Amino acid sequence: MKKHLLLLSVAPFALATPAFAEDKPAAPAQPQTEAQAEAPEKEVFSTGVAKGRDILDSAISTSSLKEAEVQKLGARSLAEILRTLPGIRVEASSGDGNSNYTIRGLPLASGGSKYLQIEEDGLPVLEFGDVFNASSDNFIRADLNLAAIEAIRGGSASTFASNSPGGVINLISKTGDTEGGTIQATAGLDYGEKRVDFEYGSKLSDNLRFHVGGFYRSGEGPRDIGYNGYRGGQVKFNVTRSFDNGFVRLYAKLLDDRSPQYVPAPVLISGTNDKPKFTKIANFDPSKDSLLSSNIGTFLSLDRDNQPIAENFHDGLHAISKSVGLEAQFEIAGFSFTERARYSANSGDLFRAVPGSITTASALATTTGGAGATLRYASGPNMGQAITNPGGLNGNGLLASVYLAKVKLHSLNNFTNDLRANRVWKLGGGDLTVTAGVYKAMQTIDMDWLYSTAIQDVVGGGNSSLVDVANAGGTTLTQNGYSAFAISNLSLLHRAFNVDYDITAPYGSINYRFGKIAIGGSVRYDMGSVNGTVFGADLGGGRVGITSFDFNRDGVISQAESRTAMMPLTQPSPVNYDYKYLSYSAGINYRIAEELAVFARYSRGARANADKILFTSAINYNSGDLFNPESAYDTVKQLEGGVKFRQAGLALNLVGFLADSEDQNIQSGSGLGTSRLYRAYGAEFEGSFRRGPFSLNAGATWTKAKITEDLLNAAITGLEPRHQPEWSFQLMPQIDTKWATFGASSVTITSSYAQDTDQLKMPGFTVVNAFVQFRPTEGVQLSVNANNVFNTLGYFEISQATMPANGIAWGRAVNGRTISSSLRFSF
Repeated sequence: MKKHLLLLSVAPFALATPAFAEDKPAAPAQPQTEAQAEAPEKEVFSTGVAKGRDILDSAISTSSLKEAEVQKLGARSLAEILRTLPGIRVEASSGDGNSNYTIRGLPLASGGSKYLQIEEDGLPVLEFGDVFNASSDNFIRADLNLAAIEAIRGGSASTFASNSPGGVINLISKTGDTEGGTIQATAGLDYGEKRVDFEYGSKLSDNLRFHVGGFYRSGEGPRDIGYNGYRGGQVKFNVTRSFDNGFVRLYAKLLDDRSPQYVPAPVLISGTNDKPKFTKIANFDPSKDSLLSSNIGTFLSLDRDNQPIAENFHDGLHAISKSVGLEAQFEIAGFSFTERARYSANSGDLFRAVPGSITTASALATTTGGAGATLRYASGPNMGQAITNPGGLNGNGLLASVYLAKVKLHSLNNFTNDLRANRVWKLGGGDLTVTAGVYKAMQTIDMDWLYSTAIQDVVGGGNSSLVDVANAGGTTLTQNGYSAFAISNLSLLHRAFNVDYDITAPYGSINYRFGKIAIGGSVRYDMGSVNGTVFGADLGGGRVGITSFDFNRDGVISQAESRTAMMPLTQPSPVNYDYKYLSYSAGINYRIAEELAVFARYSRGARANADKILFTSAINYNSGDLFNPESAYDTVKQLEGGVKFRQAGLALNLVGFLADSEDQNIQSGSGLGTSRLYRAYGAEFEGSFRRGPFSLNAGATWTKAKITEDLLNAAITGLEPRHQPEWSFQLMPQIDTKWATFGASSVTITSSYAQDTDQLKMPGFTVVNAFVQFRPTEGVQLSVNANNVFNTLGYFEISQATMPANGIAWGRAVNGRTISSSLRFSF
């Protein structure tokens, strides 16, 4: 059953660089006179539109950040940068990848960015931004190569990019048009991280220029994990050849980076569902600690070929991306032709520990080994020693049964090509702009999900150890801390799949601007072909998923070894289906005066469902076809309208939005399928003000959302979606003088429900960051950034739906206070 949705949005103000014409990245911030700072500018925006034009002449809702502003945020990840954009909701607590992104109340059923496409230099990082365990932000990093970030919400995003009915975020690289370079060294003052960034651009001749940059980092990171979790970096390079009528640019990137993955961690919870109170567990701080530990370093399981593996759990998220690309634009016979193409070889690994249960040591011992069960350490400095006082263990008496996960990213390789042409004609006293293009993409998703279950104590500082359980007769029921080489004794989520997606999407637009009015529309037709193979016992059909395996080669099968997940290699399931969907958008903009404009737009976009339907009832496991062709994609219908105002030193935007959306997905915790319809409505505000050395940027989003129908669980129908705050706010005041710049940025979200049953609420919170930049002489800058200045304990996620009976919950909290210092030399 497919229903349609309606979305209305209002656009914040954009300060962006043109990237459609030969892009001119933002130059480093320079001191301005008061007159210069307060003069109105013609702001040009290019992402997700046919041709860059002044924001006040465009019926779109946009935001942007320049590189100089990004440097002030004190962000520790890309997600923490993007959460400062109005209208975009980011759960920035996982680390450097697999954060959750959505927009204007569109659903967030699991990780990644389902309705929001993340691009690098105008092309998607991955064709599908919500690949489970491998979302787009795994393979992109923000560093000194970054010139600007542009974001478009709703509107024409659905027709100028595939799989982006909610919007597009585009990270634009520097291209060497501003000569000179920068070297920056950064160190954590109260946490372990050292980082070096560099960038340099220059002319090689009158018509040839280049830019190169990158970073390398090493350290424990913003949480205490007991080992070097951050190891690696990236290098990017581009060279541009200019011609009288255009340019050609070649570019390349090498990313090889390791970073910890932070998952839900334990916290005490009291009070009521409506007014819960979170407090720290003894010897465990949820804002600084995690279940990662120097004493838990090896992951044991069977791989996709049912062969044993013992791998380094400390690798965390290991992302590798090797890409080469081409961008060209030429003006020929009145037409403008633009070609963008990129091939990326993406691969890596992901290790993380997900709580299955957290309870008292005595209770877990009894549950695992029966009455009279005993405990002893299986790793760490006390390995082999008995735990004689379980109730006093680490001052909290707790043990956790955790699912140790490895996701092997064999290949997320993709090729993307976008070719378009447009022309502007003079017609009836106005300008008629016509655009036609074709988009081609090929995306591979070749990955394994492997799980084991272990028991560990709950203690911070990266000092947690594995624990063995023996029954009253002295028989050890675990093996070196492992209670199973599967999720408990189940074959759930032990999967392998290798699927290729081939997408072709012709698109076009027409825009007519006459006098103060601009009217336009665009259309896109996506055609996809999907082929591959999946393995997993949870496909059903009598597939065997549990076996026994002698991991320690002692000739005896322990209880843990008898609970080993395997791949049913003789029972693969094919994937073989095609899909097609139409997207369109139409809008009108009326420029009432030089400084004031209003607009309205209606759009229908869609998002192809990739890995999220592979292990659901949508696919016939015998033929690989879809039972219902419409299961291949989810639609989003949007209606938006707003007002934009720009005057010397002042910019204001207000937008209202209404959206109906479909979502077929899998729940991140259970792996179970969902099929729902949603509705969201609300309003966005964005404003900027500058007077002399003082400036202020502010944003606010009000959203009301509900599940209009759950096709698998009627009890959910009519309830508010999880993790959906009614209000979010962004604020960034600063003072900029010749010698120094200082200020703060804050992000506020109000309360939201932990799960879709609308019982347990997560309290709202505010994270405040502060910065100061001191320039003692030309080309030298010393800066200090403080992230989460007030050490706020705020939660993006709580795994429980109601108050737990034992008062122990687990959730994903924002990082605690971290302070870093940077020394920057520009030349």
